[in-house]
Amino acid sequence: MNIVISGGGTGGHIYPALALIKEIKRHEPDSRVLYIGTERGLEAEIVPKEGIPFESVYITGFKRSLSFENVKTIARFLKATRRAKRLIREFKPDVVVGTGGYVCGPVVYAASTLGIPTLIHEQNVIPGLTNKFLSRYTERVAVTFSGSASYFPRAKTIVTGNPRATEVARADGCVGLASLSVPPGKKYVLIVGGSRGAKAINEAVIDMASSLSGYPDYHFIYVTGEVHYEKTLEAIRGTGGIPENMTVRPFIYNMPEVLAGIDLIVNRAGASFLAEITALGLPSILIPSPYVTNNHQEKNARWLEEQGAARVILEPQLNGAALLVEIDTVLRDDGRVQAMRRAAKALGQPEAATLVYNELKMIARA
Repeated sequence: MNIVISGGGTGGHIYPALALIKEIKRHEPDSRVLYIGTERGLEAEIVPKEGIPFESVYITGFKRSLSFENVKTIARFLKATRRAKRLIREFKPDVVVGTGGYVCGPVVYAASTLGIPTLIHEQNVIPGLTNKFLSRYTERVAVTFSGSASYFPRAKTIVTGNPRATEVARADGCVGLASLSVPPGKKYVLIVGGSRGAKAINEAVIDMASSLSGYPDYHFIYVTGEVHYEKTLEAIRGTGGIPENMTVRPFIYNMPEVLAGIDLIVNRAGASFLAEITALGLPSILIPSPYVTNNHQEKNARWLEEQGAARVILEPQLNGAALLVEIDTVLRDDGRVQAMRRAAKALGQPEAATLVYNELKMIARA
């Protein structure tokens, strides 16, 4: 099968696409894949490192309010659609997939006008503008949460879960921990601020760094985000040095393996990350971003909290002391950890990538 996949901007759109590509290759090793993204998104860095052919189009997102900038965006959309058509004609795919982000707009729309079957995947409970627009033209809409289905045409919508869950569920945690050279026999806490990092979480970790030596049974793995790495590292050193039970990284490329080896995750509440941690049955402390459309991260986080799988700290209440108390409250109580594991696991969808692959096989042109 020849497949074009488009998704970009953040890891939440990119990693489900990469997980789906791996699932396709698992079933059909000779499949050819072309990834179309933007040069400004994370996909331009992440996708080529996976050895996947990458092409780009230039496009920006629509503003939700009336703006002259939207007129420019329409012009960019038309130009990007023309380029996407050229790329698609040259590659001759059997099916085109969009996994989110505004780059999917011209790519999936171009495929539709060329008569090529298309599928879009929605990761969040509240869909974005691009997927709402594309749902008029695509053959299938795959959604992570059943609550998303009502936003799309019923006849073409199927609940599959998030493909990233499948990749994580198969990961080897021992390999992930070994890649970080962390000491054995600890309780491992992974703190991540999303694919680009988060200033508020960085500040909280800096604030609590000098206290971590008081928790020798825990090992803290902190991922700052590339843009925040040097400044955060310097700030932690300024608090008395990097504690022995702390590992700081700018980015982790083998995140599924690392996730599979840890005991507790502290993170934002993006849909892809929630799919990953529920597939593993991983307890979490969630700090939803207040800067996303429709406040969907808090809705995601509260959903896990209501099921007993997570604890939530809103950003205005976040500081180093509060975060460290929450971490210790979870990890010092083995009964609580196990209950949170069971609750998270019950929400997981480890076969998501297979379900999406099966849908692609059904719609792909012969």
